[in-house]
Amino acid sequence: MSVKFGLLALFADGPKYGYQLRTEFEERTGGTWAVNVGQVYTTLERLERDGLVAAEGTNADGRAMYAITEAGRAALDGWFSTPVTDSDRPRNELAVKLLMAATTSGVDVAVVVQRQRTESLRTMRDYTTLRRDAEAVDDVAGVLLLDSMVFALEGEVRWLDHVEATVLRRGGRLAVPAKPRRAIRPAAGRAVERSER
Repeated sequence: MSVKFGLLALFADGPKYGYQLRTEFEERTGGTWAVNVGQVYTTLERLERDGLVAAEGTNADGRAMYAITEAGRAALDGWFSTPVTDSDRPRNELAVKLLMAATTSGVDVAVVVQRQRTESLRTMRDYTTLRRDAEAVDDVAGVLLLDSMVFALEGEVRWLDHVEATVLRRGGRLAVPAKPRRAIRPAAGRAVERSER
C-alpha cells in the first residue's frame, strides 16, 4: 500500500493536520503499519506540491490544515479502482531466501523451512488471538485486516510445505538452471522469469 494514497484517503472526510494523519493512518491499518511523523510531513509536502491537497489555513490550536483537491479526489478514485498487481508489491524476501537455500550447498532446506513454518504458525496464532479480541469489541475493520493476515499466513504455510516436499523429492537440493533466463511479460504486465527454449 502506498503511504501517499493511504494518507490521501484520510482527507475524504474533511481537512486534517499532520499528526492527525499519522494517528488516523495507524488506526485505520489496525496498528500494523507504523509511520513516523517525518514521513507523514514529507508525504504531505509532496501531495501539496503535486496539487493533490491544498493548505486550508490553521485550526483553533494553530495547526496547519490541509484538504483534498479535485485532482486529489481523481487520483484517489483511480487508486481505489485500479487492482494491485505483483509488480506493485515488494519482492518476496521469503521466496528469495528459500530459493537461495535450495540452490546453495551446505544448507539444509528442511531446517530453513521448519524454522519459518514455526514462526509463521506462531504469528498466525497471535493474529488469531488479536482477531478474537477485535471481534469481541465489534471492530469489523480490524477483523477484516487480521483475516487478511491470517489467510496470507495460511497460504505461506501451504507453500512452505510444497517447497519442502519439492526439494526433498529432488534429494534436498535444486539444480541451478543451466540455461539463461529472460523476463517475459504476461497479459497483466507482470515480469516472470522462465528458461530460454
